[in-house]
Amino acid sequence: MSDLEDIGHHIHDRISSLQRLLDLSVVELPQHKIKKLGQEIFALERLLEEFEKYVGQHKEQLKHLKELEESFQKDLEDVQDIRDNIPAHMPRKKCPATGSEPVMNQNEAPDIQPAQPETVKKNNKSFVREMEFITMPEFENIPQYMKGRISYDQLNAAVQSINIAVTAKYKILHQSVKTLNNHTRKLHQRFKDQETKVTKGQYFVVEDDIREFTQMKVDKRFQGILNMLRHCQRLRELRGGGVIRFMLL
Repeated sequence: MSDLEDIGHHIHDRISSLQRLLDLSVVELPQHKIKKLGQEIFALERLLEEFEKYVGQHKEQLKHLKELEESFQKDLEDVQDIRDNIPAHMPRKKCPATGSEPVMNQNEAPDIQPAQPETVKKNNKSFVREMEFITMPEFENIPQYMKGRISYDQLNAAVQSINIAVTAKYKILHQSVKTLNNHTRKLHQRFKDQETKVTKGQYFVVEDDIREFTQMKVDKRFQGILNMLRHCQRLRELRGGGVIRFMLL
């Protein structure tokens, strides 16, 4: 732009000079003045050609910038669309696709043998297993009659609620009974009474745990969600003693 401004100022100066010469044309000009007038006109003509060349270059640059702006605007709209449609609960995979390698704890050294992390987790009383979120391909493979009107986000919201209940339950179980108040001590005893030989070392919740620790309603819709989670192999039911246990897989 500075080049165009410089040329523009130069052309303006030339035109002013020519104007002065033309103003003097009313009188008879000496030969050298006529010659100078011709030179000024010739120089002005060249400046105009150069000016047109720069204008053409800037038009091309402007066209290119507009194309870049349109491309950037499209990319921005795509990014905003992706941002607005990110699932509320991003799926998390704790194990590799092969399922043959155990997951390492954050506090474990990277050179621990595969069999050792599992032992560490089993011996770590603070460890609580959580249900993995449903992936979109898994959700799409659920039969429509089973999904009904339940959306992908709603299903994973239920997964999150179940995880909240599991974490709260086993946090109480991992505490010493002496540190519990009357209410949590009763819960602790109920949790213990619901355990069986089959549930030893497993993580499970019952409907009362869902009611106790979450805002999720245990109704017909909840039963439909459980069917979907069983279909996706996230849990299985274990009945006995008048209690239905939802065991995490």
